[in-house]
Amino acid sequence: MRIGELAKQTGTKVETIRYYESSGLLPEPARTQANYRDYDLSHMERLTFIRRSRALGFTLESVRELLRLADDSEDPCDAVDEVASAHLVAVDQKIADLTALREELSLMLQCCGDGTVGECKIVSALASPRLPGDAG
Repeated sequence: MRIGELAKQTGTKVETIRYYESSGLLPEPARTQANYRDYDLSHMERLTFIRRSRALGFTLESVRELLRLADDSEDPCDAVDEVASAHLVAVDQKIADLTALREELSLMLQCCGDGTVGECKIVSALASPRLPGDAG
């Protein structure tokens, strides 16, 4: 299949497919007599793997490692577990950071009252070196 069909089948932009090829995540396909890329089912499966991994938030480096590990199907999956566990730790940290951010914004909104922008507690809190919940 041509690149446009692969893009359509996987919901991936043509430019993204080309990027994955140039970065080595997706192997270059054979070429037709007319020099068009000729993708097969293995390309679609690998691209699906990449897209699903990216949708779960894995970095390109992690995706590369997962692909390398997946290519050796007889090995134990401990190394895959390590990559996924490290990503889970990163996700948990992002959740904690977002929760703290939400609490700060909520506190700022609680301090806000009716009035003018010049009296706005949110504007003054943003201009202050310390936010309302900061210790110290």
